[in-house]
Amino acid sequence: MSDTSANDLADDIEARHPVLFASDAAASGPPFVEVPVAYDAILLAGFGGPEGQDDVIPFLRNVTRGRGIPDERLEEVAHHYRHFGGVSPINAQNRALKAALEVELTRRGIDLPVYWGNRNWAPYLEDAVREAAASGDTTLLALSTSAYSSFSSCRQYREDFARVLIGTGLAGRVTIDKVRQFFDHPGFVEPFYEGVRTAIEAFLDEGIAPDSVHVLFSTHSIPVADAERSGPRDADFGPGGAYAAQHLAVGARVMERIAAQLPAAAEVPWQLVYQSRSGPPSQPWLEPDVCKVIEGLPGAGATAVVIVPLGFVSDHMEVLWDLDTEAMDAAAAAGLRAVRTPTPGVDPAYVAGLVDLIEERRAGIPMERRPHETPLGPWFDVCRPGCCENVRAGFKPAAAGLVP
Repeated sequence: MSDTSANDLADDIEARHPVLFASDAAASGPPFVEVPVAYDAILLAGFGGPEGQDDVIPFLRNVTRGRGIPDERLEEVAHHYRHFGGVSPINAQNRALKAALEVELTRRGIDLPVYWGNRNWAPYLEDAVREAAASGDTTLLALSTSAYSSFSSCRQYREDFARVLIGTGLAGRVTIDKVRQFFDHPGFVEPFYEGVRTAIEAFLDEGIAPDSVHVLFSTHSIPVADAERSGPRDADFGPGGAYAAQHLAVGARVMERIAAQLPAAAEVPWQLVYQSRSGPPSQPWLEPDVCKVIEGLPGAGATAVVIVPLGFVSDHMEVLWDLDTEAMDAAAAAGLRAVRTPTPGVDPAYVAGLVDLIEERRAGIPMERRPHETPLGPWFDVCRPGCCENVRAGFKPAAAGLVP
């Protein structure tokens, strides 16, 4: 379907409902859906990754579709994947997450199938939605493998849902809602708290002074212009928009909890850093870069560093290469003791938290009863107008949020 006809269809649906492709409970656009919804199934939405050397360039073409990037430039990124045999761990991790979710749903007596589809590689979202519809599961609740608010971590998934429903001809038959961004849900925060506390405690037990242990909370850098537009367009979250504010709030909460358990940890310095930037040098991206910060830590009196992959739900390529390879190499070159803490992966607390989010929407839990670890939460069920605009591409039809 052409962009013009897709937009025409979206305009027609918008004329009837301010939220595209939504369940009846979400279609009028409340920020929090506080009535029960009888969902038929869960849609686990992932990024996708190559599973062999021959997949690498086609996968990167999918990731960068519409940008006209030649294969020669894609090869500059491809070597990260080729270093690991052309296999990204992300698909295997999502298979494990899908299985863990199914076990937890069954344990709670929730009879909902889980369909898994990716944005950029097989199994694709189109296939997952078609499979669900063929089984008669047409009221879907989506769970994306990304916790924070930005174009690439929220709105792009919502645009994918709209694109898939329009492209498969299932718009009007299948609806897709989405659980709220879960950056400060206790189930997501807990594995980071445990990992950072364990690392700090180990360094302190070795006799390293607290102010010599530095904690770096690392997340994916994004263009500054996109960051400034992350979250609702009428809200002021300060520099870096909601994206930076959410990470800073979670980092502060983790350190606050650790200091309550280990008083000496109150003297441990910490900061938010960024990694994995791409794009032309002329385009400003969020800084500082994790490796550059590590290089300067000895001058700040550091002898040990705790590297926390706060922006990531599992150990995919940005963690294995940018942190476990490049950042750890930078720490070794700087003469620093270094540890990288775990991602949530299939940690029981994380999996249970995701199912809590599913139950929250099924039951229509009121906003004031929803758990959250920071003052920014709980985040919205239905994204607000203008949330997380892509400055380069503008607004496209998107499910699970008020237009545009």
